[in-house]
Amino acid sequence: MYVKDVTVQNQVGLHARPATFFIQKANEYKSSIWVEKEDRRVNAKSLLGVLSLGIMGGTQIRIIAGGSDETQAVDDLVRLVESGFSE
Repeated sequence: MYVKDVTVQNQVGLHARPATFFIQKANEYKSSIWVEKEDRRVNAKSLLGVLSLGIMGGTQIRIIAGGSDETQAVDDLVRLVESGFSE
């Protein structure tokens, strides 16, 4: 398991468009990937799961992966979140 915490940079958080980018990126990896906000954990490859967390700008989330490419997956997703999804 590889885990990193990151703060969502864009103001509106992970609404539909950024969440779609996030999920598309997560689906590039073989590893199982999850997103945690507070005490809830969802599959990072599920649009409904990610949207159900209601992640707003400034929220800290945890990205967790387990599998052959877990380090690359988490690092790339953290970079995507830190970029603000180019918004």
